[in-house]
Amino acid sequence: MLFRRSLRTSAAALALLLPFAAACGTDAQAESSTVTLRVGATGWKAEEAVLKYAGLDDTPYKIKWSLFQGGDQQLQAIRAGALDLASSSEIPPVFAAADGSANFKVVAVQKGATLNQEVVVPKGSKVTDMAGLKGKKIGYVQNTTAHYFLYELLKQAGLKWSDVDAKPLLPNDGLAALNGGGIDAFASYGTSIITAHQQGATTVGSGKDILSGNFLWSARDSVLSSPEQKAAAADLIARITKAYAYVRDGHLDGFAQVTADATHQPLAQARKDLTDAQAQRPTQARTVGADTIASQQKVADVFTELGALKEHLDVETFWTTELDADLEKAL
Repeated sequence: MLFRRSLRTSAAALALLLPFAAACGTDAQAESSTVTLRVGATGWKAEEAVLKYAGLDDTPYKIKWSLFQGGDQQLQAIRAGALDLASSSEIPPVFAAADGSANFKVVAVQKGATLNQEVVVPKGSKVTDMAGLKGKKIGYVQNTTAHYFLYELLKQAGLKWSDVDAKPLLPNDGLAALNGGGIDAFASYGTSIITAHQQGATTVGSGKDILSGNFLWSARDSVLSSPEQKAAAADLIARITKAYAYVRDGHLDGFAQVTADATHQPLAQARKDLTDAQAQRPTQARTVGADTIASQQKVADVFTELGALKEHLDVETFWTTELDADLEKAL
């Protein structure tokens, strides 16, 4: 297709392929590349799916996708050496770097929607707002956006963290506890919130206007020290941006079907969610800037205030502009 062919022939794409050619000693054919990126995904492999849907999955390097329940687990995998590139909200890198020995850097920002980031109560609950959760058991996904927006929503309702019985739970465990009566409310995101609504849950609080919409790409230091992996990381991030641009350019229905099949929700709902998300904040990458660092610093300071961080954390120490030049070329 023209979209696919234009990417292959662009000067930016060709420039990015040069390191692969050098590494292989011949050309940059995907089959001859020795470069592999181990990349994390949360909820379902939406990034892998959108690349395939847009015809942009023919990368001149190998990608090994791994699925996690949250960005916090991706950052743990980065720290353990099991991932090269992680995608998350602003929160997980804060906790992954809190001990002062981060082996990764935030290398790019992907702007994205903040929908389906909610506090929900089960079907039949008499609670109708955040204030009604005083003294209640609330599950939340620790060290993620859910942790952050739950704290902010409680504060907006005039409640302290100590006014509720907050219990850290993974998305699947929290969903089961919500349906089983183990908790009175659940703060989560993504497919777990979609599923909760399918099972009759209602929203009592939303992180939509609390969260920045900055989703961070974090790379292991070893990636940044390898010209080949560094170029691959920039290329992959740019391809995802181009794939979503393709979706928005008259191909929403097709990707809505892909989404519905993967998340087991009605097609109409999947299309509405996709349309609303791209209307609220189109998915697209950008380079590191002072504003994006400041945004995460604000988040880190909230967690210090909450007591989740023992001391002030200077987030700038684990950000870098090393990928900016490659990413600008690729975009």
